[in-house]
Amino acid sequence: MAAERRARREARYHSRRNFSRGSGPVSLVVLCMTVREWRLLVTESTDGATNMAIDEALWRGRQAGTSPPTVRFFGWDPPTVSLGYGQPLDDSVDVAACRRLGVGLVRRPTGGSAIYHDGPERELTYSVLADGTDLGGAGDLLETYRWIAVALLRGLRGLGAAAEIVAVPEAEGPTPAFCFARTGRYEIEIGGKKVVGSAQRRQGTCFLQHGAVILGVDEPRLRTVFPTTRDPLATMTTLEAALGHRPKFEEVAVALERAFEEEHGLTLRPGGLSPEETARVAALVAEKYGTEAWLAGTA
Repeated sequence: MAAERRARREARYHSRRNFSRGSGPVSLVVLCMTVREWRLLVTESTDGATNMAIDEALWRGRQAGTSPPTVRFFGWDPPTVSLGYGQPLDDSVDVAACRRLGVGLVRRPTGGSAIYHDGPERELTYSVLADGTDLGGAGDLLETYRWIAVALLRGLRGLGAAAEIVAVPEAEGPTPAFCFARTGRYEIEIGGKKVVGSAQRRQGTCFLQHGAVILGVDEPRLRTVFPTTRDPLATMTTLEAALGHRPKFEEVAVALERAFEEEHGLTLRPGGLSPEETARVAALVAEKYGTEAWLAGTA
């Protein structure tokens, strides 16, 4: 029975992703939800500017009370390097190589360091957009990091990975250019190496947190786009390395969906973007995330 339920969930993910293929974010009206009933949003892989605009649009909507608390799973097309909000665009990222390889560049609304986001065959990216009250009172930054981390941990362990939360990381030095060069508090490792990298942005008690779950890695490309990082794989691992096979995007999404529901007593209802959210996404791409000024950090 468990296998049948899992197969039905994976089929549902295939159906959702095919529904929105080639048409951008799905535009569906989101119904009113209770505090324990959240929206599950699975969006088609898209470019960096659109992905970041979707996350900010959902976050702004939650602040205004017009969007429900949301868990989102998504991918990147083309593969993209995302920079932290305050990170300089310098020689730690080989911009010329990115252009040559067709790798996009975008600046996130969240802090932290740069991540190379491969396509959905090698990465699942999650985001959580909510208010502290939606979490039952887990209000500050570290509490929300932990709230999300325990669900991610449950999902990865459900896949068979011997994952662990790092509650107290080793002493910190200068912020590295590459996100996976160092594990922060309440991030997740397997065998002492980071497998999920996350970042958060807050406005009052309302927050946006997103992060990359690494399924597999294109090692030559990773080394090319981060030329000043001596050995990216010294501190980074993948689910493929941990499990002996690379899990599919849909398989990981199903495991994480179930984990959020079971760990926190949520009901995740599949939905799409409202017309208001869709309009906000388009405006944010045109006025912010798709501009050279935002990418350069001068906007």
